[in-house]
Amino acid sequence: MEMTCIGTDQELTALARRTREDLLQRMEDHLRAFLSAEHELWAGVNDRAVGAVTALTDLVAAGGKRIRPAFCIAGYLAADGDPGDPAVVTAAAALEMLHASALIHDDVIDASDQRRGRPTVHAHHSALHARHAWQGEARRFGEGVAVLVGDLALVYSEQLMAAAPAAVVPVWNTLRSELMIGQYMDMTAAAEFCVDPALSRWIALAKSGHYTIHRPLVVGAGAAGRPDLAPAFEKYGEAVGEAFQLRDDLLDAFGDSADTGKPAGLDFAQHKMTLLLGWAMQRDDRIHDLVTTPGHTPDEVRRRLLDTGVPDDVEKHIGDLVEQGCEAIADVPIDPVWRGELAAMAARVAFRTT
Repeated sequence: MEMTCIGTDQELTALARRTREDLLQRMEDHLRAFLSAEHELWAGVNDRAVGAVTALTDLVAAGGKRIRPAFCIAGYLAADGDPGDPAVVTAAAALEMLHASALIHDDVIDASDQRRGRPTVHAHHSALHARHAWQGEARRFGEGVAVLVGDLALVYSEQLMAAAPAAVVPVWNTLRSELMIGQYMDMTAAAEFCVDPALSRWIALAKSGHYTIHRPLVVGAGAAGRPDLAPAFEKYGEAVGEAFQLRDDLLDAFGDSADTGKPAGLDFAQHKMTLLLGWAMQRDDRIHDLVTTPGHTPDEVRRRLLDTGVPDDVEKHIGDLVEQGCEAIADVPIDPVWRGELAAMAARVAFRTT
C-alpha cells in the first residue's frame, strides 16, 4: 500500500495501522464465518459431529496474539498490495488456522492443561470423559480428540490457503513442513537433554523465526506480487523471530501464568533444551540435575538461572536481534511508513510481556 496522499508522518503511520487492523478484523470475521458454516454443515449430519468443530471454534475465539496473520498482512501492505483484495484475508486466516492446529498438538506433546487461560482441548475432553464415566481411559480419549481436532484445523488451513494466489504455495508448503520438523527436533532435543546451542537455535528459527515472522511476511509479499522482498524479509524474520523465541523462553521461565495464559515453568517440566537453558547450563552444569532430578522445584531452577547472569545476557541479545532485523530492511524498496511499522512490530513481539 503506497502512501501517496499528503499528510504528516504520524498521519500516514496511523493510516497504515488502521488499514492493517481493518484487514485483521476482516480475517477474524472470515474465520468466524468459516467455522460457523462448518458447524452448520456437520450439525446436519449428527449432533455429535459438531464436537470437533466446537472445540476448534472455542480455541480460536479465545483470542491469541494473531502474530502470524499480522506479519502476513504487514508484508502484503508493505509490498503495496491492494487492501480490497480478499486474497490476503484468506491467506492470513490460513496461517492462524495452522497455528491453532500446532497449539492443540503442542499442548498434547507438552502435557499442558491450560491455553489462553482455558483448559486445553485434551484436558477438557479428558475431564468430560471422566465426568460422564464413559468407557475406556479418559486421558487417551482426551488426547485422541485433540489429535483429531488439530488435524481438522490443519485440513481447514489448507482449504483457506487454496483461495490465496498460487504464487504463495511453495513458501506455504515449506512453512508447514518446517514447522513439523522443528517440532520433532524439539521433542528429540528434550528427550536427549544435551547442551547444543546450535541445535537449539536451529529449532528456534524453524519454530519461530521462519514460522512466525519470516515466512508469513513472504506469504504476504507473494500475495501482493513482490517475491523480490523475500531475501530482506528472511533476514529480518530470522533475527526478529529468534528474539521472539528468546522472549518466549524468558516468559516461560519467569512470567506469570495469569498474563501468559499457560502454565509457568513448562519448559523445565518438559526438559525443553531452549537457548536460555542451554546457555545457562554451559555456565553451571548443576542446572542439569535441578531440571532432571525429581524433587526440585521451578523456583530452584529460576534462582540458579539468575545466578548465571544468562537472563540479563539474553535481554541484551534480544535488543541486538531487533536492531539486526531493522537493519535488514533499512534499504528494502518499500514505503518508509511500512519500514517504520515493521520496526515497531519487531519491538512489540520482542519486548512483549504476555
